[in-house]
Amino acid sequence: MSLADEVIGALRRAGATVATGESLTGGLVCSTLVSVAGASDVVLGGVVAYAPEAKVELLDVEAELIEDRGTVDPDVAAQMAFGAQERFNATYGISTTGVAGPGESEGKPAGTVHIAIAGPDGVRTTALQLDGDRHEVRNQTVDALLAELVARVREET
Repeated sequence: MSLADEVIGALRRAGATVATGESLTGGLVCSTLVSVAGASDVVLGGVVAYAPEAKVELLDVEAELIEDRGTVDPDVAAQMAFGAQERFNATYGISTTGVAGPGESEGKPAGTVHIAIAGPDGVRTTALQLDGDRHEVRNQTVDALLAELVARVREET
């Protein structure tokens, strides 16, 4: 069983829903989730907010936060997750932001990633330092986020 299958099953059993706010993964998290039959029961939608302005306008990330720290930041990830949760009125909002590479961005090395989950018990972020090329960093980010989401849904239900 794939992680996406586990997420959809856990959400379904909990009577919960999810929405995504993605930057680094560019929609890959939502696409991975909706590849599972029956995902429409629990996946409400997603926002790909790649540009800083999109994070502000679509996910309600504070512009001042991005100006002060850049987009590769745990608090930006937290606000993105909360923004997705709020925009779709979902039980869980999940987000990704970071540097896929191959070079650095905002002074941060490739593989620097922040993921976040907003849920009934608040917002939690996780910092990751991943190895690999752009494709591998993005896929590892999806796997890490989905694994955390399964654990979180099981913990809160």
